Amino acid sequence: MPLDVASAILQRRATKVFDPDHRMTDAELDTLLGLARRMPTAFNIQNWRFVAVTDPELRTKIRAVAWDQAQVTDSSVLLVLCADIKAWEKSTTRYWENASTEVQQFMTGAIDQYYRGREQVQRDEGMRSCGMAAAAIMLQAESMGYGTCPMDGFDFDAVGKLINLPEDHEIVMFVAVGKCAKSPHPTGGILPTDEIIFRNTF
Repeated sequence: MPLDVASAILQRRATKVFDPDHRMTDAELDTLLGLARRMPTAFNIQNWRFVAVTDPELRTKIRAVAWDQAQVTDSSVLLVLCADIKAWEKSTTRYWENASTEVQQFMTGAIDQYYRGREQVQRDEGMRSCGMAAAAIMLQAESMGYGTCPMDGFDFDAVGKLINLPEDHEIVMFVAVGKCAKSPHPTGGILPTDEIIFRNTF
């Protein structure tokens, strides 16, 4: 039974043990990534790129450079979330193709003005976009009855070579998705509200 958003957030834990025999259907994967690509991005530049790794041989190679973590090979799909750092300068009118000519001209000019010469901003934007997409993937997967594990314990350069990462892209993180074979550990603890939520100022 599908979960509402609040339930998905409260129930989600990092799955460490997946059923290696379970396979997601293509339709399920299309649904998962189709919704992820509707997450917001600044100026609508859609700078996330999702590499769905299902090939067993490739996943074995990735596991070898990911601290031998079983989630890499045992999940139904290993998603490598990448940021196209230069998306801001690639045919930018297509990001606003459904808008009026006036809006297109304004937005493409604003995109160029905001990002050009600001390499740290370009990179930070990719990190933000992929972070929002990762959250959407994990919550949607939970609502579909799947477990997930966000991961950054791997050799980024080595994985980049294995997936033929373009030079102007950066790997942000993995999200392993599959059927839980063992209940995840309960949450390690939640900080008190007054330590993390503030009104107006610290």
